[in-house]
Amino acid sequence: MTGAPSPLLTIWAVSDGRVGIEAQVLGLAEAVARQRSSEITVKRIGWKWGLGRLPWRLIPPAALSADSPVTSPWPDIWIGAGRASLPLSIRVRRWSGGKTFVVQTQDPRGAVAAFDLVVPPAHDGLAGENILPIVGAPNRMNPEGFSRDLARFGPRIEALPRPRVAMIVGGKSKVHDLPPERARAMAGEVAKAVREAGGSLLLSFTRRTPAAAQAILTAGLADLPGWIWDGQGENPYFAFLAAADQILVTGDSTNLATDAATTGMPVHVLAMPGGGQKFQRFHEDLARRGVSRPFAGRLDDWRYPPLDETNRAAGELLRRFDARKTL
Repeated sequence: MTGAPSPLLTIWAVSDGRVGIEAQVLGLAEAVARQRSSEITVKRIGWKWGLGRLPWRLIPPAALSADSPVTSPWPDIWIGAGRASLPLSIRVRRWSGGKTFVVQTQDPRGAVAAFDLVVPPAHDGLAGENILPIVGAPNRMNPEGFSRDLARFGPRIEALPRPRVAMIVGGKSKVHDLPPERARAMAGEVAKAVREAGGSLLLSFTRRTPAAAQAILTAGLADLPGWIWDGQGENPYFAFLAAADQILVTGDSTNLATDAATTGMPVHVLAMPGGGQKFQRFHEDLARRGVSRPFAGRLDDWRYPPLDETNRAAGELLRRFDARKTL
C-alpha cells in the first residue's frame, strides 16, 4: 500500500513588489517548491500615508495596502524581504499562533529574534542561531528556467558568433551611480573587447539604469553583432545568461553578480563610481571563489562550480521547518 500524498506546503512570498526584492522571496520560495510540493502565493504590500518610512513599531497594521489579503488562514511558510515587509514579518508568528514558519531575507535591522530563519548576505556580517548567511541574495536562477528561456529565445541567439557576451547593466543606487562619462567609457571598453574576441553582445538594462546612460551604451554598442533588449516584449534575461560564454555585470548589484554566478561562466565586474565596504567584501568573496574578476578590458576565460546558494538555503529552511514540527 502507498501512503497518502504529503499535503502541499503553503508559502507566501512577501515584498513591496520591486523586481529585485521580489526576486529574492520568489527565488527562495521556488527553490523550496522544487524540493517539496508547495503552493506559492505572491503578496505585494505597501503602507498608506507614507508610513512605510517609519520604524516598524510605529506602523499600525491597519495602514497596510496590499494586492491581496494578509490575514488568516496563515501560510505554513512566510518568506519576506525588504523594509516594507518587516512590520508584518515581525508580527506574523504571533498572529498565526506560532503556526507559520517565518523567514526573512536581507538584514532585518536588529529584529532577528522575531524570525525562525534569517537569510542575509554573508557580506552583512550577521551571525546567530537562526541566521543562515549566503553569498549574495536568493535568486530565481535554475536549470529548468534556463532551458525554458533558451528554447523560447534560441532562434534569435543561436546564430550569433561566439563568444556570446551577456552584459547586464544596473545603475543608480544609494551608493553607486552611472553618469554619462562612465557609460561612454564603458561602451568603448566593452566594444573593443567583444570585437577583439570576434564575438557578439547580449545587452540588458535594469530599471535603475539612468536613461542617459542607457542611451549612451545603446548607441556605443549598437554596431556589434547581438541583441540589445529595449525593455519591450518578453524579458530574455534568463536566456541571455544561459546562452553566455562570458558575462559582464556592473558592480553596483549583488543580485546581478549572484545571478550570473549560477552559470559557472566567467563573470567580469564593470567598475562604477561609488561603492562601500559591504560591496567590497561581497566582490572579494566572489573573487576568492573563482567566480569573478574586475573587467580588465579583455575577455579572459575561466570556470568554477556554479553558485547554488538559493537551493542550499531552501534545504536548510526545510530542515528547520521539519525540526520545529517535531518539537
